Amino acid sequence: MKPIYCNAPKDLASRLGNPGEYPYTRGVYPKMYSTGRYWTMRQYAGFGSAKESNERYKYLLSQGTTGLSVAFDLPTQLGLDPDSPLSKGEVGKVGVSIATVDDMALLFDTIPLDKITTSMTINAPAMMLLALYILVAEKQGIASSALGGTIQNDILKEYVARGTYIYPPKESMRLVTDIFEYCAQNLPRWNTISISGYHIREAGSTAAQEIAFTIANAKEYVRAAMSKGLDIDQFAPRLSFFFASHNNILEETAKFRAARRIWANIMKNEFKAQKEKSLMLRFHSQTGGSTLSAQQPENNIVRTAYQALAAVLGGSQSLHTNSMDEALGLPTAKSARIALRTQQILAYESGIPEAIDPLAGSYYLEHLTDNLEKQALELIAQVESLGGSVKAIEANFIQNEIEESAYQFQKDIESKKRIVVGVNKFISDDEANIPIQKITPELQKAREEEIKQFKSNREQDLTTASLEKLAEIAKSTENIFPFILTAFRNKATIGEINDVLRNIWGEYSN
Repeated sequence: MKPIYCNAPKDLASRLGNPGEYPYTRGVYPKMYSTGRYWTMRQYAGFGSAKESNERYKYLLSQGTTGLSVAFDLPTQLGLDPDSPLSKGEVGKVGVSIATVDDMALLFDTIPLDKITTSMTINAPAMMLLALYILVAEKQGIASSALGGTIQNDILKEYVARGTYIYPPKESMRLVTDIFEYCAQNLPRWNTISISGYHIREAGSTAAQEIAFTIANAKEYVRAAMSKGLDIDQFAPRLSFFFASHNNILEETAKFRAARRIWANIMKNEFKAQKEKSLMLRFHSQTGGSTLSAQQPENNIVRTAYQALAAVLGGSQSLHTNSMDEALGLPTAKSARIALRTQQILAYESGIPEAIDPLAGSYYLEHLTDNLEKQALELIAQVESLGGSVKAIEANFIQNEIEESAYQFQKDIESKKRIVVGVNKFISDDEANIPIQKITPELQKAREEEIKQFKSNREQDLTTASLEKLAEIAKSTENIFPFILTAFRNKATIGEINDVLRNIWGEYSN
C-alpha cells in the first residue's frame, strides 16, 4: 500500500464508463439514489413465535422500514418441526419458528404481501418457505405473479461457511434450479437466489475471497440451470447477491464496484447473456456481525454507521444495519430502531445519496478496485481449475482458504497488529449494562402443542397421499416445486416434507 496514488490512467473515464452502463463498475442504475429513491431499508428480524415476529415487523414498518427480512430459527433452517427431538433448546432462539402454513399466515398477518417485498434468509428448505409464502399470498387474494422479494437459496456457501445444509450437493442443486424454473414461469418479480458472500466474509475471508468465492458459486448455479435446459436470459435477471460491509470503508466500496465489473464480464463474455439485466450484479448488503463487540457495545452503533456508509458508497440496492446488542443477544426493539435510524440519517441527512458513485476517479479507490478485481479473478481461476465450486468444496480448497484468513485475522488481533477499539485497546472498566432480549423456554412446549393441534385438525389421508406423491417425484427429474405446494395445501409440515426427502436423498455430512 502506498501513501499516495497520482498516476491515473489516461483512459480512466472511458474505462469506468457511466453508471447504469456495462460493465456497471459505477452502479447498475443510471441515477442510483440521486432521484430520492433510496436503497430498500430491510431490517433482518425474527424471533420466538410467529405472533411476536409479526408484531416486530409491524413496529419496524411503522418506523420507516421499507422491506421485510425474515430470520428463521435453526430447526426451521434445518427442515425440522419444533417437536423434533433435534429441535430441543433451539426453538425460536435465533429466528422465528415456522413449521406450517398456519404459522406463515400468522407471521404475515395483516401485512399486504403485494405492497411489501420480503427477503427470507433460508437455504436448504428455501423451496418450502417460498411455497408457504405463496400459499399465504393466495389466502390474501394475491397472485404469485404480484409477489416481490428474495429467498437466499444459496446452498453452496452453507457447505463452506454456515453449516445449515441438509442434503448432498447434487440434490441440493436440484432444489435450487427447480426454484429458478418454477419462478421464471410463475413469480417473475421474485429474486430466486441471493448468492451470499456475507457468510463467507463472516467466517473469516478477506474482501477478495468474498468476491471470488461468491462469484465462483454463482457460476456453478448458472451452469446447473443451463444444464437443466433453462435459457440464461430467462433466469439470470432474477439472480441477486448478498455481501457483507465491514469496517474498511474504501476497501468495501471498491469491493462492491469490482464485484459488479467481474460479474458483468463473466455473464457477457463467458455465458453469452444478451439481456442487459442478466449482466447486472444487484446486491443486498448487511453490516458485519462479526465486527461487533460484546465489550463497549455502544461502539457498535458507530461501526455500523461507517459500514452502512461503505455499502451506500458502493451502490447497494438493499441494506440491513445490525443492532448494537447483537454480540450479546437478539436485538431489542430500541436497538433495532437505532439501527434503522442509522440508515435513515444516512439517506436523508448525509448528502451522500445525491451523487452517483461519488468516489469514482479517486486514484486510491480505483487502485483498490482494480487490485481486488485482480485478486478475485486469480482465486476464481483456481476454483475453476479444480472443476468449479462443488469440486473445490469437496476438495476443501475454499474452506481451507477461509480458515487460513480467519486464523491470520485472529493472530493480528491478539498481537495488536490490528486494533479493535474496546477489545484489545482503549479498554474501559465501566462496561455498559444494556438490556438483553431473551426467549422463554416455555415457547418450546407451546410450539409442540401447536403442531399436535395442527395435525389433529387435518385430513390425514390427503396429507399422506401428497407426501407419498412427493416421494415418487423426488426419485424422478420432474420439477418438485408444485408437489411441495400440494403437500402444504394438504397440511403437511416442514419437518414431514423434509423427512420424505431425507429418506430418499440422504443427509450430507462433512
